[in-house]
Amino acid sequence: MNSCKTLFCASLSSFPFVPLPNPNSTLPFVSVRAISSLSVLHPNPCIGTARRTVHGAAAISLESFPETSPKDLTLKEILTTNRKEAYNMMRMERRCTLSDGEGDRRGSWFPYEDRFRCGDVHLSSREVLEAVSPYMMEERFDRFRRVVENRSFSVCLVVEGLSDLGNICAAFRSADALGIQSVHVVACDSSKRYKNNRHVSMGAEKWLDIELWDTPKECFQVLRSRGYRIATTHLGMDTVSIYDMDWSCPTAIVVGNEGSGISEEALELSDLHCSIPMNGMVDSFNVSVAAGILMHHAVSDRTTRLGSHGDLSEGEKEILMAEFSLRHSRSSLSIASEFAKRRHQHHSSSF
Repeated sequence: MNSCKTLFCASLSSFPFVPLPNPNSTLPFVSVRAISSLSVLHPNPCIGTARRTVHGAAAISLESFPETSPKDLTLKEILTTNRKEAYNMMRMERRCTLSDGEGDRRGSWFPYEDRFRCGDVHLSSREVLEAVSPYMMEERFDRFRRVVENRSFSVCLVVEGLSDLGNICAAFRSADALGIQSVHVVACDSSKRYKNNRHVSMGAEKWLDIELWDTPKECFQVLRSRGYRIATTHLGMDTVSIYDMDWSCPTAIVVGNEGSGISEEALELSDLHCSIPMNGMVDSFNVSVAAGILMHHAVSDRTTRLGSHGDLSEGEKEILMAEFSLRHSRSSLSIASEFAKRRHQHHSSSF
C-alpha cells in the first residue's frame, strides 16, 4: 500500500493540487489544475475512479462547495435529541400516511415525495442525482444502486423501552444489513448517559430512516395508518410462531426492554403476538439477537413468497437513490443547492 501511495504522489508531483479540506470525507477527490485530457488518472488497485472524466484546463473539485450542512449525528445523539432533529436527517420531503385508497395495495407504503426543497426551489430525485452523482466515486454510486435494489419498507423494526444503546445499535446494524429501511424507537430514556456505540452500529444510523415516539399508542397509530400490522414479540398462550406467519403482509416487528420485555400497553395495542421457538434451557434471546433473527426470517420468508425482499418501484428506487446521495457527505446538500440556484437562474433568464 505504501509503494502504491508513493507512486500516486510521484505521478502528480508536477501538478499543483489542493486536498479536500475535510480529511474524513468519503469523496476522495483531488483538485488538479492545468491537466490535459491525457493526464486523467487511470484506475489502479489503491485509488478509486471518479464518475466523470476530466477534459481541458481544470478538474472539478468540491472546494467551492462549503460544508454548511449539519454534521452526521451518532445514534446516541439521535436518540437523545428531539424528534424534529431526527427527521432532519432525512433529506427528501416526506409524507406521514397512506393516500386514500392506497392501503388496498400490499406493500404500498413509501415515505418520500419526489421532491427535495432548496429554499424556494424544488429538485426532483432525477435532478438531485444529476447534481450530486458527478462528485461521487463510481464504486460508491454502484453500491447505492445495489442496496436500493434490495431495500423495502414493507417490514419495519420497532424497539420499545430499550435501555442499552449497544442493543439498539446492534439491532439497527442488522436492519440495514438485511435491507429494512424503517426503524422506530419508542420511549427511549433520553436522560440516560449512553456510551457512544458507533463501532457497534458501524454507522448504520446514517442510512436508516429513524423515527422517535413517546408512547406505543402514538407509534402504533401512525404505523397502522401506513398499512402495517403490529406484531409484538411475547411468549404467551395466544403467541404465534414466526415460522407460521405470512411476512409478505406489511408488518412492524416490535421488540421490548432487555429485562421486562414488551410493555402491557404495547401488548394490548398490537395485532398479534409472535415468538421464536426455543429448544434450549433458557427461554429468551438477547434482544438484539432476537431482532436479528426476526428480521432475517421475515426477509427469507418474503424472498420465498415474492421472489425477493426488495419491492420498491423504479420511481421509488430513484427517490431513495437521491436520498442516499444527499446523505452521502456533508457537501452533498451544498452541491444540490448550488445546482438548484443555477437551474432557477437559468429558467428566470429564459423569460
